[in-house]
Parts: sequence; structure tokens; C-alpha cells
Amino acid sequence: MRVVKTETYAVRTDADVVQVRQAVRSWSAELRFTLVDQTKMVTAASELARNAVVYGGGGIARLETLDDGARRGLRVVFEDQGPGIPDIELALRDGFTSGNGLGLGLGGARRLVNDFDVRSTPGQGTSVTITRWA
Repeated sequence: MRVVKTETYAVRTDADVVQVRQAVRSWSAELRFTLVDQTKMVTAASELARNAVVYGGGGIARLETLDDGARRGLRVVFEDQGPGIPDIELALRDGFTSGNGLGLGLGGARRLVNDFDVRSTPGQGTSVTITRWA
């Protein structure tokens, strides 16, 4: 799989979350995602960017356009150096929250994309990777 294009954004403020959301929408449109798929990718990215700000104390979002020969896709990697997630399976369950939210964000983001990966080490941070294919 070849990375065709990449760009990294800081994710520390609400304004950064908006910037990531706009970039994901623009890149999704460039890849000719349907409007529904654009919306799914933007929604997932927005939720994960907000998680990086609220729970991770800020981090980065790296957008990558992928080409595997048969298809093209958009991968977004969110990384923070926050407190981490002690129990990833629990965090993915609907209704679980370590804050004041509804507990639908992480699991909801997983349902909106084709590929989802979360890695976390308590005390060292979290990395969440999402990919949607055109």
C-alpha cells in the first residue's frame, strides 16, 4: 500500500478540531467519496479529534491518502500523549465514558469506518487509526 499524500495537524483546541474536520471533508471529496461516506469519515474524525483534546490533552492528526492498486482510501491517525486508556474493550462499549459524555464516541467512530485500530499504553498515550476506502 502506497501513501500518496500526507499532512499533519495539531489538535489542541476546538478550532483545531474544526480544522481537522474541514480537512477530512476536503480530502474525502478529492477521493470522490459519496456524500454519505464523506459524512461518516468527518463524523468519526471529529469525534476522535475531540477525544484527543478532551481526554488526551491534545495531540496530532495525520491524514494520509492511500493507494493499494485496486482502491484509494483516506487514513487518519490520531496520537496523543495523555493518560491513555486502561481498558480498550471497555472504552469501546456504548455507554462507557470516563468523562461527561454519552459514551458513544469511540465505538461510534469504529462503526463509521472500514478499518479501525486503537492502541494505548496507560501513562504514555493513545493512537487511533481510522481508514475509509472509496
